[in-house]
Amino acid sequence: MMKGSPRREKRVGQRVEDWMHASLTFPPQIGNYNETAMTVMLRMGEYRMRRVLVDTGSSADIIYEECFHRLAPEDKERLEPVFEPLSGFSGETCMPIGQIDFPVTMGDGVRDRTVMTTFLVVPAKSEYNAIIGRPTLGNLAAAVSTAHGLLMLPTPRGVAKVWAEKPRMIAELSSQPRMPPSDKIEKWVVNPSFPEQTVTLGASLSQKVRHHLKQLLRDNMDVFAFTHDDMTGVPREVAEHRLGVSPNVKPFVQKQRHMGEKRKKFINSEVQKLEAAGIVRQVKNSTWIANPVIVPKSDGSWRMCVDYTNLNKACPKDAYPLPVIDEKVDSLVPFRLKCFLDAYKGYHQVKMSREDESKTAFYTQNGIYCYTKMPFGLKNAGATYQRMMDKVFKSQIGKNVEVYVDDLVIKSLQENRLLPDIVETFAALRRNSIKLNPGKCSFGMEEGKFLGVIITIEGFRVHPEKVAAVIKMRSPASLKEVQALNGRLVAINRFLSKHAERSLPFIAVLKKCLSEKRFEWTTEAERAFQDLKAYLVNLPALTAPRIDEVLKMYLSTSSRAVSSVLLVERGDTQTPIYYISRVLTDAEANYSILEKLVLALVHASRRQRRYFQAHDIEVLTSYPLQHVLRKPDLSGRLCKWAIELGVYNLTFKPRTAVKGQVIADFLSEIPAGTQVTPEELYLPEAKKIPTGETWELHSDGASSIDGAGAGVILISPAGKEYARAYKLSFKASNNEAEYEALIAGLKLALRHKAKHIRAHIDSLLAANQINEEYEAKDEAMAKYLSVCKALIKTFETCEVVHVPRSKNKKADALSKLASCFAEPLQNVHVEEMKNPAIQIHRINVAQQSPESWTAPIIKYLTDGRLPQDKGEARKLRSKCENYQMINGVLYRRTYLGPLLRCVDLDEAGYLIKEVHLGICGIHAGPKAVVAKLKNAGFYWPGMHAMAVEELRKCMSCQKYAPMISRPKNDLIPVTSAWPFQKWAVDIVGPFPEAAGRVKFLIVAVDYFTKWVEAKPLATISAVQVKKFLWEFIVCRFGIPLYLVTDNGTQFADKLLQQWCKELQIQQIFTSVAHPQGNGQVERINRSLLKGIKTRLDLEGASWVDEVSHVLWAHRTMKKSSTGETPFSLTYGSEAMIPAEIGIPSYRHLNCHLINNDEEIRRNLDLLEERRELAAFKEQKYKEQLKKYYNKHVHKVTFKEGEYVLRSNEASRALPQGKLAPNWEGPYIVKKDLGKGAYELARLDGKPIPRTWNSAQLRKCYM
Repeated sequence: MMKGSPRREKRVGQRVEDWMHASLTFPPQIGNYNETAMTVMLRMGEYRMRRVLVDTGSSADIIYEECFHRLAPEDKERLEPVFEPLSGFSGETCMPIGQIDFPVTMGDGVRDRTVMTTFLVVPAKSEYNAIIGRPTLGNLAAAVSTAHGLLMLPTPRGVAKVWAEKPRMIAELSSQPRMPPSDKIEKWVVNPSFPEQTVTLGASLSQKVRHHLKQLLRDNMDVFAFTHDDMTGVPREVAEHRLGVSPNVKPFVQKQRHMGEKRKKFINSEVQKLEAAGIVRQVKNSTWIANPVIVPKSDGSWRMCVDYTNLNKACPKDAYPLPVIDEKVDSLVPFRLKCFLDAYKGYHQVKMSREDESKTAFYTQNGIYCYTKMPFGLKNAGATYQRMMDKVFKSQIGKNVEVYVDDLVIKSLQENRLLPDIVETFAALRRNSIKLNPGKCSFGMEEGKFLGVIITIEGFRVHPEKVAAVIKMRSPASLKEVQALNGRLVAINRFLSKHAERSLPFIAVLKKCLSEKRFEWTTEAERAFQDLKAYLVNLPALTAPRIDEVLKMYLSTSSRAVSSVLLVERGDTQTPIYYISRVLTDAEANYSILEKLVLALVHASRRQRRYFQAHDIEVLTSYPLQHVLRKPDLSGRLCKWAIELGVYNLTFKPRTAVKGQVIADFLSEIPAGTQVTPEELYLPEAKKIPTGETWELHSDGASSIDGAGAGVILISPAGKEYARAYKLSFKASNNEAEYEALIAGLKLALRHKAKHIRAHIDSLLAANQINEEYEAKDEAMAKYLSVCKALIKTFETCEVVHVPRSKNKKADALSKLASCFAEPLQNVHVEEMKNPAIQIHRINVAQQSPESWTAPIIKYLTDGRLPQDKGEARKLRSKCENYQMINGVLYRRTYLGPLLRCVDLDEAGYLIKEVHLGICGIHAGPKAVVAKLKNAGFYWPGMHAMAVEELRKCMSCQKYAPMISRPKNDLIPVTSAWPFQKWAVDIVGPFPEAAGRVKFLIVAVDYFTKWVEAKPLATISAVQVKKFLWEFIVCRFGIPLYLVTDNGTQFADKLLQQWCKELQIQQIFTSVAHPQGNGQVERINRSLLKGIKTRLDLEGASWVDEVSHVLWAHRTMKKSSTGETPFSLTYGSEAMIPAEIGIPSYRHLNCHLINNDEEIRRNLDLLEERRELAAFKEQKYKEQLKKYYNKHVHKVTFKEGEYVLRSNEASRALPQGKLAPNWEGPYIVKKDLGKGAYELARLDGKPIPRTWNSAQLRKCYM
């Protein structure tokens, strides 16, 4: 008997379940008493432990030293110190080596229990391996009878009986025996000055390599840091952490928190150490200050951190990608020897940016300090460290090094490569001043910890601490504890066979808790939890595939989950690589067996795309998956899955015997005992639709404030179209309108005696409900679905396909036409649908459904019912103070006005429509509509927002909306590269008829020189325009490159276009009714017109006589854009004007005819420079003009496919007048040409001639 002092208690209380009260009864034993010691076999973690003494007199659980040394190295490292002795029954004392935690499982194989046990490791010899004492027996609620040689304990599956075993002393692994190395690993001192800091050397190294490795480590002691002073820091050019705080965020100073004296002293001591090492410094002024926090370590000691919550919120996320953990783990498996390295306070080796140091400030008892090196807890610290390590080991990663943030591993295929790989890595560390922590470095190891797993020479297995974290858990008693359980399982899900299926009871508890706000840990969940603990004790080891190795996959499905395992077969052993599983949605649960198996395969390919892309996969199945996926007439989801899987090299083979207990869960693909009927294997895609007899149906529904509509287009096999638009005279949502359209289309097909239908709809909800991928939960949707399925059954074959709206434009346009226009439409056959295809029972305001916003208020006011959540209940009580029930109707109180009747959102739409366009409606704005409704005594939340959203769709308001004078696009200046390259041409008039019956004026202006030509015309035609261009432009200045005009018929005439094409003149047409597109000539027109009018006397002399005078004035007038006259830029000299004759100017008085020719030649030589300077001045002038103009721009752009209205004044599509609408349409934006120009099309797809500028367009809401 052993008596121990109280030890650190690790166990937590567990919930008392009904099965724990089971009675344990031993029958009378007459003769044949058990006379040997009561020893049993149990599972201790991964070990099957025999010869374990059950001692009801021992107050401690014991492992003897000899048995302890047989454990794996990573298990022995978990030994914790103990400072209290044990005392025996004779009074002798014994000091334990330490204590260690293991999950202990006892039972008969079917009925098992697992509890966490703390064993004391005792330095004594014994014929037993361990002793189970009163602590574990009490936790198991076990009863022992030495006379019977029997131990009994309650389990969720009943009472378990454990019989005493025959004498044997052995500790072995449960499933995969692991032989410990013949030699022990070595702890070796690198620096004699610091004997407590040792590196670990692998047990399998030869003596020669071990000797050279020690010499190598001695020669490279400079890469290790033994104290803080040894850390020089990584150079700033290699890595530097920048916070990147957003300038728009206001700095935040946390309120100083107070803490106990012990914690204060600990923080002060830590700060002193960090300050001495140059990691922190004192700071006087800082706009960001945080509080230090104390975090306990796993060994019970403390770590100082800083609460950078506010600072992290102000920092944008660094998108630098972290490596994929699974890829890093797999890459280590082929390598026999590994060196696991740890940087000495890794983050503290990276320097903070100098301008960001003060932002890391934190409070201490002795002042405010900030970090000069990167601290833990900063948002993007991991990304900065990973970027640095990728840069440092760029040439080694993937070859002989793997890095994940601060986890560094050197990998070597053979022993002869170990030392060169270490030398290369040390060189990289030395170049970048990265120091290692010798106490956490191990070299030449065959096994080691990396990223949460134990890497071995054959594969890897789960880290025992991750398993212990689940096994130690008590039965969850709250929502957070269930979420914590699921989180811990996700961390090891790669090792969990059928993880999703095992977690179904936990998920059910979560769903019920979230929906009902009430936690209930069910018996089923408890049973699954205990089964899971027993399963975790014996998790399999995994492996990684080799290059070009063929992988195999087993599939499995159940009613609520699909699972798969990817494995590799080497010899006669099948070793798993990855377990994959997924919970099915409600719709997926209705899939056939074949569809579920294909879904399992698709899900596996998405999760493990890297394996599927790099390896050939053999899918072992007893079902005809290959035949199903390679059928030429697939459609729906199977077609999509077949295309997705087609990129991989998959082969399907019949299932063979499952080799290995670790994949025994996949012995069958479907649950045992499931009877598979032909209907369950039936695939809708297996029905063929005759190719020559299929009718195509396109349908669409639309709902707006003006009503609802449906559009149907039925196309016969011969290609004849039957188009119908339906105006729904009843209230319908958008989804209901979609169903009405489809039902109307199917009825139309029946009238035409169609037998085979392929229906195209753009409603994803309706398509998936009909194809049973979505569940129809809404009552109305369920009724519509029932009607649709009944109609579908009347056809021999009927396929419903979801298509994007862009491929359903005609039906979409018809539905919107029917819903938006109350008046009859020309050339469109519109029918009125007075009643819905189903009977929908509407309910009044006082009897709202649970989804209504009024339902919780009504429940509280009538029955006093409150939500279970305390916060929601408090909020509801406060809200209900403003409401009251009168005769079964809910009203809202106001401060000065009347009681407001509360209406549901469905009824709110009717009220808005009635006030806006009803009998007394004047199409008022949302503010006036809401005010009128409140004055009338109605209320619902979000009244104004809903009114704005609904009224913007009113077609009448849109058509009569006022014209907007503000420019809608930025100014785009038009320039010309050289003189007479680009001309702008326009026609002004009509003027009063003059001699020769002329009444029009054709004007042309050069974009570069601003030179103007004009000619009076009697008629405007393409012939006259061509004649003018030939005489006044081509014959005088040469053939231009561009000709800019409006869309007049004389300019768009084929004769003129052909002539321009022959002379290679490119015509540029401006947008319709957008004179700004030809602004150069428009400004000249105004100036010419003003000049002609002001020169005419009151008697009204002929305007034709004044044209030449006005042109002369313009040609000799300096332009502010170029700083030159058009004459000088054309001829190189300034023209002599009449003013210089009346009062002689200097050049007139000093003109020498002998030197005149020479001066003219000199001016011509300087003309090119003069023109270049003028071009520069014009560019500068237009930039200033553009800057001023763009200040007043209200930017408006339209996307392709959007609906727009055109200015009726510009298009003149509708009659003009006082009562005429300002806008007409709608039209579809077909193409965005840039610079505010668009190509439009009618709703039926027919293009609109000419381009239209955004200034003449307005967005249309439908």
